[in-house]
Parts: sequence; structure tokens; C-alpha cells
Amino acid sequence: MKINLNSKALQALAFDVLCVMALVIIGTRNHDTDTGISGVLFVAAPFLIAVTGIHILLNVLGKSNLIAAIWGSTVLVGMLLRNLVFNRGTALAFVIVASVFLAATMWGWRAVVARRHS
Repeated sequence: MKINLNSKALQALAFDVLCVMALVIIGTRNHDTDTGISGVLFVAAPFLIAVTGIHILLNVLGKSNLIAAIWGSTVLVGMLLRNLVFNRGTALAFVIVASVFLAATMWGWRAVVARRHS
């Protein structure tokens, strides 16, 4: 098994991590929870694990441009990890907000990049 994250794959991972971090930072501020680095990272951890894992898996499979798989896995695996491993809630409203926000931002940055390079 070879993991070869080229610069394009690393850029995609970095921007997707920024999408996750934006979601978490906005959420922690809106809900008056711990906005310090440890609080933000604790909330972000399940989603950071999910987004990194799916990027690595898809890269190994040679399918690193499957945004629907990246988005869906980030939300699904992130919510599962959040609930089962990190013992945090996954209220339906949060699932919906996170799904919509991550869809908009993950597809959004890719649309901007594609438009700039066309």
C-alpha cells in the first residue's frame, strides 16, 4: 500500500481541514463553549480524523477527487466518532448544520479553484 500525497492532494486536504475548522470555530463561538485551542481541537478531532482518513484512503485507491465521498465520509464518520468515541452529542440539528456547512465550503472552494484554472 503506497500513500503518495502529491501537492494537489495535500492542498485539498489542507482546504478541507480549514472547512472543518471554520465549522468548529463558528460553532464554539455561537454556543459559548470553550473557544481555546484545546476546546476547539476537542470538538474538531472526530471530523479531522474523518477528513484525513478519507483523503488517505481515496488517495491510495487513486480516487482522490471524489468530493461526494470526502464530504459524506467527513460528516458520517465524524458524527460516529463524535458520538461513539468522544462521547459527544449528535443532535439532528447539528448533523444538518454540519452537513450543509461542509457541503457548501468543501464544494465551494473546489468551484473557486476550478473557475480560476479554467
